[in-house]
Amino acid sequence: MKYTRITALAAIGVAATLSLTACGNDGSGKDSSSKGSSSSSSSSSSSSSSDGASKSQGGGSKSEGGSQASNAKSDSGEDTAAGAGAANGTTNTGGKVTFCKTEDLAIDAVDAAPDENSGRINITMINRGSTTCSATGFAGVNIKDADNTSNPIERGHAQPRITTLKPGDAAVFNLAYDIDNSGDSLSDPTDIQVTPPNETHTVSLKWPASAGEIKGAYTDVEVYPTHTTE
Repeated sequence: MKYTRITALAAIGVAATLSLTACGNDGSGKDSSSKGSSSSSSSSSSSSSSDGASKSQGGGSKSEGGSQASNAKSDSGEDTAAGAGAANGTTNTGGKVTFCKTEDLAIDAVDAAPDENSGRINITMINRGSTTCSATGFAGVNIKDADNTSNPIERGHAQPRITTLKPGDAAVFNLAYDIDNSGDSLSDPTDIQVTPPNETHTVSLKWPASAGEIKGAYTDVEVYPTHTTE
């Protein structure tokens, strides 16, 4: 009987020990699961923050690109405005003036050859109007020959300069050609027909009597843009 009682007590003790061990394992399992969940949440949060930072940086880069594009557009706009100003008679101080009218200009042509081989005729335009005007650009020029033909003159390779004339101011442009000293020139000019820049009305001037004869054809004569006499 005593042996039986000891055996029973031992069995109860073993059962109790197993019960406590099982409880400990359950608690440990729960703690591990909680830690795993916390770790997963932390990893997800870190990933989200990293993605957000990356997107933010990307957005910053896009904004910077937009700023550069805006600056380029602004620069381009300024260049375009400057070009348009020269074409439309805008002064370099920003004030806008109208183009000079033929009727407001006193126009004259004189021989200005620098030597016996280089022909040059200076054509001067004086603003006789009451307001400031622009004579910027190339004048249209035809040379009339003794046979009554009219020959258009080509433009020389030069860039127009802003030529703004206050009342009384003068602008000048010139015709350039080579002088024929052989006495065999086929050209016999009598008149110079001038249309001021951006105008449609023409004036006819006498070919200067002292000007040298033209070497070659009228197509060898060139007209250059206006500039002020100052």
